[in-house]
Amino acid sequence: MVYAAGFGTRMGRLVARKPKPLLEVAGKPLLEHALEVVEAANFETVVVNAHYKADSIVRFLEDRPNVQVLIEAPEILETGGGLANALPILGPNPVFTLNSDAVWRGPSPFECLNRDWKPEKMDALLLVVSLADSHGHQGSGDFSMSSDGQLRRSVAARGLVYTGAQIINTDLLAEFGSGAYSIVKVWESVAAKQRLFGAVYDGLWADAGTPHGLERANSMLAAC
Repeated sequence: MVYAAGFGTRMGRLVARKPKPLLEVAGKPLLEHALEVVEAANFETVVVNAHYKADSIVRFLEDRPNVQVLIEAPEILETGGGLANALPILGPNPVFTLNSDAVWRGPSPFECLNRDWKPEKMDALLLVVSLADSHGHQGSGDFSMSSDGQLRRSVAARGLVYTGAQIINTDLLAEFGSGAYSIVKVWESVAAKQRLFGAVYDGLWADAGTPHGLERANSMLAAC
């Protein structure tokens, strides 16, 4: 699943005429960058959710019959609720998700996740980068990691940034019901059971969710 429903409020006036996933980096919309990563992995089922300026997302994807667009209306369902809403299309576990405002240069994020995925001890595996190696990310990190790879959202020592790519056991979503909620709530539940893990991405990654991030993503790709 590719997340493309958000309002993009951090982009300010840049999203007045088009949704954030259609803003460009290196001459291509962010959503195009994301779908190139997805298509290289040869998934049979791909869902893109949409809400803000959904008609623009639908028109952009009309030539991709293998991609199903799921419009969230009347309310936006956030990352957790949006994933739960897509499960009838996505099918059985596990499910990969990808944020459309991330830009990658290097190995496939899905291959990295699939390589480290151990369902016997994990319910969610998040791809992360060190704060020092992130491009365009502003603020602190999201997680700390223990020696065995478990992630924690501790106040201190958050040296790792979530890249927007994960593999997750979607059976977990049943306890949260329908409606809007963040995937962070699911992660917190998984972490409490010691089944939330991280894998460190060893390529280049940019957070293109802000105007500053768009500039850094352009620079990252131009330098390669």
